[in-house]
Amino acid sequence: MLGIIKSIGTTISAALRKPVTVQYPTEKKDLPHRSRGLPVLLWDGDIDEPFCTGCQVCARYCPVDCMTVTMKDNPNYAEGKSKRKKIVDRFYIDYARCMRCNICVEVCNFDAIVMNNTWSGIELSRYDRRDLVIDLDGLLADHKKGRLKDPFREPMGVAHSGWTPKERTAEEQEAAAAKEESGEE
Repeated sequence: MLGIIKSIGTTISAALRKPVTVQYPTEKKDLPHRSRGLPVLLWDGDIDEPFCTGCQVCARYCPVDCMTVTMKDNPNYAEGKSKRKKIVDRFYIDYARCMRCNICVEVCNFDAIVMNNTWSGIELSRYDRRDLVIDLDGLLADHKKGRLKDPFREPMGVAHSGWTPKERTAEEQEAAAAKEESGEE
């Protein structure tokens, strides 16, 4: 008899508590800051051109070969308005092939590419796979329109915990060099 009363109590308490789920299409939970959407390019609003120079480093390091990049001479450089000699001409990413590995972000020397950590960078279902090949204008659109809020870009050389290796002081470097010269272990 006591077991039946306990089970009814458990059922009533579960029925009265607040639900933990959300009604997904209309209501969305906040994404974690470090979530990885798909890669997008950043726009330099001061000069009115993309940060990307089209150097193709991201395309070379991409393990699934989902990027195509070409560069051209920057007309703003000739006019003295920009420091970038080259600028991206065409940039395509096939989001259907992208595995969100973040390698393109890590190898970019110009901080021109980030992972879109908003719902628009995650919800990209399409009926046709060809619609998932995004061109330069599409890759720049989110940043141009201010839809990227605090895009996730892991600093290079820093572990996820924030730990960084200790840098040696000049005295420690001299001591290590003297130790090496004397042949000590």
